[in-house]
Amino acid sequence: MKYAIISGSHRTQSQSGKVARYIAARLAAISPEASSHIVDLGQTPLPLWDEGIWQGDPKILDVWKPVSTELKSCDAAIVIAPEWGGMVPAALKNFFLFAADGSLYHKPGLIVGVSAARNGAYPVAELRVSSYKNTHLQYISEHVIVRQVGDVLNEDAPQSEDDGLLRKRLDYSLSVLAEYAKALQSVRASGVLNRKEYPFGM
Repeated sequence: MKYAIISGSHRTQSQSGKVARYIAARLAAISPEASSHIVDLGQTPLPLWDEGIWQGDPKILDVWKPVSTELKSCDAAIVIAPEWGGMVPAALKNFFLFAADGSLYHKPGLIVGVSAARNGAYPVAELRVSSYKNTHLQYISEHVIVRQVGDVLNEDAPQSEDDGLLRKRLDYSLSVLAEYAKALQSVRASGVLNRKEYPFGM
């Protein structure tokens, strides 16, 4: 099983990146045969999506193609969305414009909201409303919100009760995601899906 982990922060040294690395380590610990690929939009930013991609503009495709290839090889996605002013960061919205190429087509997704304080719910709602439409990413009903992110997931062992509870919730959600990933493999292989005729959601 291979997982894509998308860290949606613009910052080069972000707390979202920390959460992404923690999740990658937990996936390996929970299931030793699992692998993951982190797409850190702060470390390797994408250009702004432009219709030139439809004409094969190399300035866009040369950056996106390696990312798309990795996503296509994954069975599930974990989307880490920090809350900036009550919104998903622009880099993450931009990512989903690119991902309408079918790279996440009918794969399960887990949303992980991130907040420096006690917030973090708005990105979860925003992603569920819009980001699935043309990507056909199938968000599972579970999600996780990492609140007070600076105080958690910093050491090998939990440093507080909240830290411990968050780690347990993440492990549970990742285990649920793994079962969805197995189940949706059969959906993609069924022959029912018709992306050629219906590439976009309504």
